Amino acid sequence: MALLHSVLSPVLSWTCLCSLMYIFSTGLVAAVAVLTVRKVWYSHRLSCFSKPPANSWLLGHLGQVRYTEEGFQLMDDMVKTYKHSCSWVLGPFYHLVRLFHPDYIKPLLMAPASMTVKNGLIYNHLQPWLGRSVLISNGEVWSRKRRLLTPAFHFDILKSYITIFNSSSKIMHDKWCRLVAEGKTNLEMFDHVSLMTLDSLLKCAFSYNSNCQESSSEYVSAIVQLCDLVGQRHHNILHHWDWIYWKTQQGKLFKQTLNIVHRFSRDVVQKRRALLKAQREIVTQCEVAPTSQRRKDFVDILLLTRVGQRDSEEHHSSSNKINKQEGMIIHFQSHDTTASAICWTLYNLARHEHYQEKCRQEVMDLLEGRDEIQWEDLSNLPFTTMCIKESLRLHSPVQAVSRSYSQDMITPTVGTVCLVSIYGTHHNPIVWTNPHVSTWSLIPIDLTQKFAMTELQVVVALTLLRFRLTPGVNPELGSSRVRRLPQIVLRAEGGLWLQLEPLNTD
Repeated sequence: MALLHSVLSPVLSWTCLCSLMYIFSTGLVAAVAVLTVRKVWYSHRLSCFSKPPANSWLLGHLGQVRYTEEGFQLMDDMVKTYKHSCSWVLGPFYHLVRLFHPDYIKPLLMAPASMTVKNGLIYNHLQPWLGRSVLISNGEVWSRKRRLLTPAFHFDILKSYITIFNSSSKIMHDKWCRLVAEGKTNLEMFDHVSLMTLDSLLKCAFSYNSNCQESSSEYVSAIVQLCDLVGQRHHNILHHWDWIYWKTQQGKLFKQTLNIVHRFSRDVVQKRRALLKAQREIVTQCEVAPTSQRRKDFVDILLLTRVGQRDSEEHHSSSNKINKQEGMIIHFQSHDTTASAICWTLYNLARHEHYQEKCRQEVMDLLEGRDEIQWEDLSNLPFTTMCIKESLRLHSPVQAVSRSYSQDMITPTVGTVCLVSIYGTHHNPIVWTNPHVSTWSLIPIDLTQKFAMTELQVVVALTLLRFRLTPGVNPELGSSRVRRLPQIVLRAEGGLWLQLEPLNTD
């Protein structure tokens, strides 16, 4: 006890406590000084932009962003007031330029990859899931990975996916018919369509028949849960810092769920790599290619880019496997985006019966009794495609993307986050005569847009062929009113409900 007292006495002495308080206060003053200088520098830097009224000098606009229907209405008011751009401050952490006019956005999106940085405001939350994939990487790394992925979205490859889109749509429609026969005509679209698009992606990417539309699986549940967790993290600014997030229950759940997804993906890639290697050895020994080959899926195409590797390079297989896995996993991120686009397209057509009938007639005239869409049919659906694109403008699945730049563009962009508002641009009254009704155009989102548009055309056309759609009743709201809900993709509060009436297509 005497020994303990002799050790603690100097530590707890008044002089020692004063020293500790001095060090703490000095550090605190230094931190405040750095934040103040930083804030003053950014204020001067962004003084050329209009600035909406802030909550306070320190907090800025923190707390003004609402992830509700009212948030969209505030965004509409902001676009009307500031026309093309404004500065935005989220506490002492983020200094942004919000852009919502094509003349300001185009130079940024057209900037070379060498000077473009995908800012961590949005993309860092995806890194544990997607790794350094093409969605997140920058510069030369991005260019190299994009070149790697491009062949997987070639038209010849997309043609082979048409059959999958047809079959996945039929599974969903058959389920709808069973539910309608049971008297359940008022259905929530996101639950059904998200499973259908995920089913298609699993078949296209892995040649894996998950049967997820009819039964549950651990892997499918994990994919859906990851999408929800990423969206929840983005909306909580304190969770933007890893050292806080990984200590929360959500962070721990994210890691557990991520292990399920990565384990499945890793096993598939390893098995497919071994299969392709064995096939190459057979071809080399026989000097004759096999007469019958299965359809190459997304994993095959990525792995076959390494066909020319020398055996001496086998020690690189681990890193190659990781790169291919990242390129493959990005494919899955699009399933929620595509599902959102399909649901909102069906919703908009349900609200406009005249356009729905015109699209249906176009599909019926084209198919002439057939019940499946073929590749050649896609170019012969001009009005249906126009309605899809108009829906993408009115209800963009992704609301914004963020970028930083290594040099100034038409605006002071070095050191700031440029938040490109897709929603604001598509609803800007100085760009569109009536921004909340027809006239279509959209900002392309990513490399997978050809894949997504093909699936959109197939699913929408077949749905209109088999069902008549009218707005449904949301049980939570007790009405057919729809309140938009911006998560990782655009959803609706309480779901998006439609009333279905099966059509006799005989």
